[in-house]
Amino acid sequence: MAFDEARFGLINWHRRRYCPRGFRPPYIVKRSYKWTYLYAAVEPTTGESFCLYLPGMDSGCLQTFLEELSQAYSDEHLLLVLDGAPSHRSEEIVCPENVDFVRLPAYSPELDPVERWFQEFRRELSNKAFETVELLQEALTRTITPYWEDSARLRQLSGFSWWTEAVDAL
Repeated sequence: MAFDEARFGLINWHRRRYCPRGFRPPYIVKRSYKWTYLYAAVEPTTGESFCLYLPGMDSGCLQTFLEELSQAYSDEHLLLVLDGAPSHRSEEIVCPENVDFVRLPAYSPELDPVERWFQEFRRELSNKAFETVELLQEALTRTITPYWEDSARLRQLSGFSWWTEAVDAL
């Protein structure tokens, strides 16, 4: 499974918008510094995923995610692909018995299939403002739901050819 976390906040992202020539496109701007973190693990060959909202990006939150993931897949042995974030390298992390880590090379987020999923979330939530973190989480959940309902959609988005070929070779 590929794993990563992403920060989503009340400060919104801006994307290009269509507007008639000579008019400036209207953008909603909100400057409130509150965040939530979406931890996600994706299996690109099947389109299966496991997500959890947590308050930060530190070794404690990662440990919580790993424990929840381990319980959700208690009868399977998981190989979790991580990037080089400081919380992923922490000595405080106690790896559950049914989970092992494989690290991606440094500075290579383009190799992580979860990053493509996060790009879709950011695209979907761009140019929108949220009053509270809870409303942001609800919008994120609405954005995630179609991928849970149709695993082929997530498989198409995250199934890099080199990933699926490597898994098939096992």
